[in-house]
Amino acid sequence: MESEYVEDSDMLDVLDKQIVHALTADARIPFARLGAILDISEQTAARRYRSLRRRGMIHVSGQVNSVPLGHTKWLLRIRSTPSRAPVLAETLARVPDLSWVSLLSTGYEVFCTGRPRSAERRDELLLRLIPRVSDVLELSVHESMRQFPLADEWPRYGRLLSARQLSELGPRPSLWEPSGPESPVTLSREDGIMLTILGRDGRAPYAQISAATGWSATRVARRMSELVESGVLYFDLDFAMGAMGYNARALLWMRVRPGDLEKVGLTIAAYSEVAFLSAISGPANLFASVACRDTAHLYRFVTERLGSLEGIGDVEVTPALRTYKQSQTLLDVHRPAVVPSL
Repeated sequence: MESEYVEDSDMLDVLDKQIVHALTADARIPFARLGAILDISEQTAARRYRSLRRRGMIHVSGQVNSVPLGHTKWLLRIRSTPSRAPVLAETLARVPDLSWVSLLSTGYEVFCTGRPRSAERRDELLLRLIPRVSDVLELSVHESMRQFPLADEWPRYGRLLSARQLSELGPRPSLWEPSGPESPVTLSREDGIMLTILGRDGRAPYAQISAATGWSATRVARRMSELVESGVLYFDLDFAMGAMGYNARALLWMRVRPGDLEKVGLTIAAYSEVAFLSAISGPANLFASVACRDTAHLYRFVTERLGSLEGIGDVEVTPALRTYKQSQTLLDVHRPAVVPSL
Protein backbone atom coordinates (compact mmCIF):
# COMPACT_ATOMS: atom_id res chain seq x y z
CA MET A 1 0.00 0.00 0.00
CA GLU A 2 1.36 3.45 -0.88
CA SER A 3 2.37 5.67 2.03
CA GLU A 4 0.64 8.96 2.77
CA TYR A 5 2.35 11.98 1.34
CA VAL A 6 2.34 15.54 2.66
CA GLU A 7 2.34 17.76 -0.43
CA ASP A 8 3.91 20.84 1.18
CA SER A 9 6.58 19.00 3.13
CA ASP A 10 10.21 19.82 2.43
CA MET A 11 11.35 16.39 3.58
CA LEU A 12 11.76 13.40 1.30
CA ASP A 13 10.20 10.10 2.30
CA VAL A 14 11.60 6.72 1.29
CA LEU A 15 9.70 6.58 -2.00
CA ASP A 16 10.89 10.08 -2.94
CA LYS A 17 14.47 9.03 -2.29
CA GLN A 18 14.04 5.86 -4.35
CA ILE A 19 12.74 7.96 -7.24
CA VAL A 20 15.69 10.35 -6.88
CA HIS A 21 18.14 7.46 -7.07
CA ALA A 22 16.37 6.04 -10.12
CA LEU A 23 16.71 9.41 -11.83
CA THR A 24 20.45 9.56 -11.08
CA ALA A 25 20.77 6.21 -12.86
CA ASP A 26 18.41 7.00 -15.74
CA ALA A 27 17.18 10.60 -15.81
CA ARG A 28 14.76 9.99 -18.70
CA ILE A 29 13.32 6.72 -17.43
CA PRO A 30 9.63 6.40 -18.48
CA PHE A 31 7.21 6.64 -15.57
CA ALA A 32 5.69 3.26 -16.50
CA ARG A 33 9.08 1.54 -16.17
CA LEU A 34 9.94 3.51 -13.03
CA GLY A 35 6.66 2.46 -11.43
CA ALA A 36 7.21 -1.18 -12.35
CA ILE A 37 10.68 -1.20 -10.78
CA LEU A 38 9.49 0.51 -7.57
CA ASP A 39 6.24 -1.52 -7.36
CA ILE A 40 4.00 1.54 -7.65
CA SER A 41 1.63 2.74 -10.34
CA GLU A 42 2.76 4.82 -13.31
CA GLN A 43 0.49 7.63 -12.09
CA THR A 44 2.08 7.63 -8.64
CA ALA A 45 5.59 7.75 -10.12
CA ALA A 46 4.63 10.69 -12.34
CA ARG A 47 2.86 12.53 -9.52
CA ARG A 48 5.79 12.13 -7.14
CA TYR A 49 8.28 13.35 -9.73
CA ARG A 50 6.18 16.39 -10.60
CA SER A 51 5.77 17.24 -6.93
CA LEU A 52 9.51 17.01 -6.34
CA ARG A 53 10.14 19.32 -9.28
CA ARG A 54 7.31 21.74 -8.43
CA ARG A 55 8.57 22.14 -4.86
CA GLY A 56 12.06 22.85 -6.16
CA MET A 57 13.56 19.75 -4.56
CA ILE A 58 15.15 18.50 -7.80
CA HIS A 59 15.76 19.61 -11.36
CA VAL A 60 16.90 17.30 -14.18
CA SER A 61 19.09 18.77 -16.90
CA GLY A 62 21.12 17.50 -19.82
CA GLN A 63 24.80 18.39 -19.58
CA VAL A 64 27.64 18.47 -22.09
CA ASN A 65 30.84 16.60 -21.25
CA SER A 66 33.57 18.62 -22.98
CA VAL A 67 36.17 15.81 -23.05
CA PRO A 68 34.71 13.95 -26.08
CA LEU A 69 34.55 17.33 -27.84
CA GLY A 70 38.32 17.66 -27.44
CA HIS A 71 38.19 20.08 -24.50
CA THR A 72 38.29 19.90 -20.72
CA LYS A 73 36.64 21.19 -17.55
CA TRP A 74 38.12 24.10 -15.63
CA LEU A 75 37.83 25.08 -11.97
CA LEU A 76 38.00 28.81 -11.31
CA ARG A 77 38.72 30.70 -8.08
CA ILE A 78 38.01 34.40 -8.48
CA ARG A 79 38.93 36.94 -5.80
CA SER A 80 36.81 40.05 -5.89
CA THR A 81 36.24 43.36 -4.16
CA PRO A 82 34.44 42.31 -0.93
CA SER A 83 31.42 44.54 -1.45
CA ARG A 84 30.99 43.40 -5.07
CA ALA A 85 31.50 39.64 -4.73
CA PRO A 86 27.77 38.79 -4.51
CA VAL A 87 27.06 40.83 -7.65
CA LEU A 88 29.91 39.09 -9.47
CA ALA A 89 28.56 35.67 -8.45
CA GLU A 90 25.07 36.57 -9.70
CA THR A 91 26.53 37.75 -13.02
CA LEU A 92 28.66 34.63 -13.53
CA ALA A 93 25.71 32.37 -12.66
CA ARG A 94 23.98 33.56 -15.85
CA VAL A 95 26.87 32.56 -18.12
CA PRO A 96 25.82 29.26 -19.82
CA ASP A 97 29.40 27.87 -19.83
CA LEU A 98 29.71 28.16 -16.04
CA SER A 99 28.33 25.86 -13.34
CA TRP A 100 28.46 25.53 -9.56
CA VAL A 101 28.84 29.26 -8.99
CA SER A 102 29.38 29.77 -5.25
CA LEU A 103 30.34 32.56 -2.90
CA LEU A 104 32.89 31.14 -0.47
CA SER A 105 32.93 31.80 3.26
CA THR A 106 35.70 34.37 2.94
CA GLY A 107 32.96 36.58 1.50
CA TYR A 108 35.05 37.89 -1.38
CA GLU A 109 35.98 34.77 -3.32
CA VAL A 110 33.76 33.21 -6.01
CA PHE A 111 34.18 29.63 -7.21
CA CYS A 112 32.77 28.15 -10.41
CA THR A 113 33.47 25.44 -12.97
CA GLY A 114 33.74 26.12 -16.71
CA ARG A 115 32.97 23.75 -19.55
CA PRO A 116 33.36 25.70 -22.82
CA ARG A 117 32.47 23.66 -25.92
CA SER A 118 35.15 25.19 -28.17
CA ALA A 119 38.67 26.57 -27.93
CA GLU A 120 37.35 29.96 -29.03
CA ARG A 121 34.77 30.02 -26.24
CA ARG A 122 37.40 28.84 -23.74
CA ASP A 123 39.72 31.71 -24.66
CA GLU A 124 36.86 34.20 -24.59
CA LEU A 125 35.83 33.02 -21.14
CA LEU A 126 39.22 32.58 -19.46
CA LEU A 127 41.33 35.22 -21.21
CA ARG A 128 38.90 38.02 -21.93
CA LEU A 129 35.44 37.89 -20.35
CA ILE A 130 36.27 37.16 -16.69
CA PRO A 131 39.68 38.92 -16.45
CA ARG A 132 38.18 42.15 -17.82
CA VAL A 133 35.43 42.38 -15.20
CA SER A 134 36.30 45.37 -13.02
CA ASP A 135 35.42 43.55 -9.79
CA VAL A 136 37.94 40.73 -10.44
CA LEU A 137 41.16 41.19 -8.45
CA GLU A 138 42.68 37.75 -9.01
CA LEU A 139 41.85 34.71 -11.15
CA SER A 140 43.15 31.21 -10.45
CA VAL A 141 42.40 28.54 -13.08
CA HIS A 142 42.78 24.79 -12.54
CA GLU A 143 42.31 22.10 -15.19
CA SER A 144 40.35 18.98 -14.27
CA MET A 145 42.69 16.19 -15.36
CA ARG A 146 40.80 13.16 -14.02
CA GLN A 147 37.29 13.07 -12.57
CA PHE A 148 36.92 10.13 -10.22
CA PRO A 149 33.71 8.11 -10.59
CA LEU A 150 31.70 7.89 -7.38
CA ALA A 151 30.81 4.49 -5.99
CA ASP A 152 27.18 5.67 -5.84
CA GLU A 153 25.86 8.97 -7.18
CA TRP A 154 25.18 11.61 -4.53
CA PRO A 155 22.93 11.72 -2.48
CA ARG A 156 23.55 7.95 -2.48
CA TYR A 157 20.04 6.66 -1.98
CA GLY A 158 20.84 3.40 -3.78
CA ARG A 159 20.92 1.67 -0.41
CA LEU A 160 17.13 2.09 -0.24
CA LEU A 161 16.55 -0.16 -3.25
CA SER A 162 16.67 -3.94 -3.37
CA ALA A 163 19.25 -5.83 -5.38
CA ARG A 164 16.55 -6.62 -7.94
CA GLN A 165 15.57 -2.98 -8.30
CA LEU A 166 19.18 -1.88 -8.67
CA SER A 167 19.84 -4.51 -11.34
CA GLU A 168 16.74 -3.47 -13.30
CA LEU A 169 17.84 0.18 -13.20
CA GLY A 170 21.35 -0.73 -14.25
CA PRO A 171 24.47 1.32 -13.50
CA ARG A 172 24.79 4.97 -14.43
CA PRO A 173 26.92 5.30 -17.61
CA SER A 174 30.58 5.89 -16.77
CA LEU A 175 31.60 9.11 -18.49
CA TRP A 176 34.65 10.17 -16.60
CA GLU A 177 37.49 8.40 -18.32
CA PRO A 178 41.04 9.79 -17.94
CA SER A 179 41.13 10.70 -21.63
CA GLY A 180 38.68 11.42 -24.41
CA PRO A 181 38.07 9.55 -27.69
CA GLU A 182 40.73 9.31 -30.40
CA SER A 183 38.88 11.88 -32.52
CA PRO A 184 36.64 14.64 -31.06
CA VAL A 185 32.89 14.43 -31.62
CA THR A 186 31.46 17.12 -33.92
CA LEU A 187 28.14 18.75 -33.06
CA SER A 188 25.70 20.04 -35.66
CA ARG A 189 23.40 23.06 -35.37
CA GLU A 190 20.50 20.72 -34.58
CA ASP A 191 22.60 19.03 -31.89
CA GLY A 192 23.14 22.44 -30.32
CA ILE A 193 19.40 23.14 -30.31
CA MET A 194 18.67 19.79 -28.69
CA LEU A 195 21.36 20.25 -26.05
CA THR A 196 20.02 23.70 -25.19
CA ILE A 197 16.52 22.32 -24.67
CA LEU A 198 17.83 19.45 -22.55
CA GLY A 199 19.87 21.94 -20.52
CA ARG A 200 16.59 23.56 -19.52
CA ASP A 201 14.72 20.30 -18.97
CA GLY A 202 16.49 16.96 -19.12
CA ARG A 203 13.15 15.17 -19.50
CA ALA A 204 11.91 17.34 -22.38
CA PRO A 205 9.65 15.22 -24.65
CA TYR A 206 10.98 13.99 -27.97
CA ALA A 207 8.11 15.83 -29.69
CA GLN A 208 9.27 19.17 -28.26
CA ILE A 209 12.84 18.63 -29.48
CA SER A 210 11.53 17.40 -32.82
CA ALA A 211 9.56 20.61 -33.35
CA ALA A 212 12.59 22.75 -32.55
CA THR A 213 15.15 20.83 -34.64
CA GLY A 214 13.01 19.78 -37.61
CA TRP A 215 14.00 16.15 -37.01
CA SER A 216 11.53 13.33 -36.58
CA ALA A 217 10.96 12.08 -33.03
CA THR A 218 12.68 8.83 -34.01
CA ARG A 219 15.75 10.68 -35.23
CA VAL A 220 15.81 12.78 -32.05
CA ALA A 221 15.76 9.65 -29.90
CA ARG A 222 18.48 8.01 -31.99
CA ARG A 223 20.76 11.06 -31.93
CA MET A 224 20.26 11.53 -28.20
CA SER A 225 21.31 7.92 -27.65
CA GLU A 226 24.36 8.43 -29.86
CA LEU A 227 25.48 11.48 -27.87
CA VAL A 228 24.98 9.63 -24.59
CA GLU A 229 26.96 6.62 -25.84
CA SER A 230 29.79 8.88 -27.06
CA GLY A 231 29.95 10.51 -23.63
CA VAL A 232 29.09 13.98 -24.94
CA LEU A 233 25.65 14.09 -23.31
CA TYR A 234 24.90 13.09 -19.75
CA PHE A 235 22.09 13.92 -17.36
CA ASP A 236 22.46 15.45 -13.95
CA LEU A 237 20.23 16.37 -11.03
CA ASP A 238 20.29 19.60 -9.06
CA PHE A 239 18.98 19.44 -5.49
CA ALA A 240 17.60 21.66 -2.73
CA MET A 241 20.44 20.60 -0.44
CA GLY A 242 19.36 22.62 2.59
CA ALA A 243 15.82 21.23 2.50
CA MET A 244 17.32 17.75 2.29
CA GLY A 245 19.26 18.35 5.49
CA TYR A 246 22.70 19.16 4.02
CA ASN A 247 23.57 22.56 5.45
CA ALA A 248 27.36 22.53 5.15
CA ARG A 249 28.74 22.38 1.60
CA ALA A 250 32.49 22.84 1.30
CA LEU A 251 35.21 22.72 -1.33
CA LEU A 252 38.40 20.90 -0.36
CA TRP A 253 41.75 21.56 -2.02
CA MET A 254 44.21 18.77 -1.18
CA ARG A 255 47.89 18.20 -1.79
CA VAL A 256 48.59 14.51 -2.31
CA ARG A 257 51.86 12.75 -3.09
CA PRO A 258 51.75 12.07 -6.86
CA GLY A 259 52.35 8.35 -6.39
CA ASP A 260 49.37 8.14 -4.02
CA LEU A 261 46.98 10.32 -6.02
CA GLU A 262 45.05 7.52 -7.78
CA LYS A 263 44.73 5.39 -4.64
CA VAL A 264 43.67 8.31 -2.46
CA GLY A 265 41.21 9.52 -5.09
CA LEU A 266 39.50 6.14 -5.41
CA THR A 267 39.27 5.87 -1.61
CA ILE A 268 37.72 9.32 -1.17
CA ALA A 269 35.30 8.69 -4.06
CA ALA A 270 33.64 5.99 -1.93
CA TYR A 271 32.83 8.39 0.94
CA SER A 272 29.14 9.28 1.18
CA GLU A 273 29.80 13.00 1.73
CA VAL A 274 31.59 13.43 -1.61
CA ALA A 275 29.56 14.83 -4.52
CA PHE A 276 32.43 15.56 -6.91
CA LEU A 277 36.12 14.60 -6.95
CA SER A 278 38.82 15.47 -9.48
CA ALA A 279 42.57 15.48 -9.87
CA ILE A 280 43.51 19.02 -10.90
CA SER A 281 46.42 21.19 -11.99
CA GLY A 282 47.87 23.81 -9.69
CA PRO A 283 49.29 23.97 -6.14
CA ALA A 284 46.63 21.51 -4.93
CA ASN A 285 46.29 18.37 -7.03
CA LEU A 286 43.03 16.90 -5.70
CA PHE A 287 39.71 18.77 -5.41
CA ALA A 288 36.51 17.62 -3.72
CA SER A 289 33.05 19.08 -3.27
CA VAL A 290 31.41 17.64 -0.18
CA ALA A 291 27.95 17.94 1.38
CA CYS A 292 27.65 17.53 5.14
CA ARG A 293 24.83 17.85 7.65
CA ASP A 294 26.51 20.64 9.60
CA THR A 295 29.90 22.10 10.46
CA ALA A 296 30.56 19.42 13.09
CA HIS A 297 29.99 16.75 10.44
CA LEU A 298 32.37 18.57 8.09
CA TYR A 299 35.00 18.72 10.83
CA ARG A 300 34.75 14.99 11.46
CA PHE A 301 34.99 14.28 7.75
CA VAL A 302 38.20 16.30 7.42
CA THR A 303 39.87 15.11 10.61
CA GLU A 304 38.75 11.48 10.75
CA ARG A 305 38.20 10.39 7.17
CA LEU A 306 40.77 12.48 5.31
CA GLY A 307 43.11 12.63 8.31
CA SER A 308 43.46 8.86 8.36
CA LEU A 309 44.59 8.57 4.73
CA GLU A 310 48.25 8.13 3.85
CA GLY A 311 49.50 10.51 1.18
CA ILE A 312 47.52 13.66 1.95
CA GLY A 313 49.93 16.38 3.02
CA ASP A 314 47.65 19.39 3.23
CA VAL A 315 43.93 20.26 3.03
CA GLU A 316 42.42 23.69 2.46
CA VAL A 317 38.75 23.85 3.46
CA THR A 318 36.62 26.58 1.82
CA PRO A 319 32.97 26.39 2.92
CA ALA A 320 30.38 27.69 0.47
CA LEU A 321 28.55 30.65 1.98
CA ARG A 322 25.93 30.59 -0.78
CA THR A 323 25.47 28.71 -4.05
CA TYR A 324 23.99 30.77 -6.89
CA LYS A 325 23.93 28.06 -9.52
CA GLN A 326 24.32 24.29 -9.54
CA SER A 327 24.88 22.21 -12.67
CA GLN A 328 22.62 24.24 -14.92
CA THR A 329 19.93 25.82 -12.76
CA LEU A 330 19.94 29.09 -10.89
CA LEU A 331 19.11 28.84 -7.21
CA ASP A 332 16.32 30.76 -5.53
CA VAL A 333 18.02 31.06 -2.13
CA HIS A 334 18.66 27.31 -1.61
CA ARG A 335 16.36 25.72 -4.21
CA PRO A 336 16.61 25.22 -7.97
CA ALA A 337 14.75 28.11 -9.56
CA VAL A 338 11.73 27.51 -11.75
CA VAL A 339 13.50 29.00 -14.78
CA PRO A 340 17.04 27.67 -15.47
CA SER A 341 19.85 29.88 -16.66
CA LEU A 342 19.98 28.91 -20.35
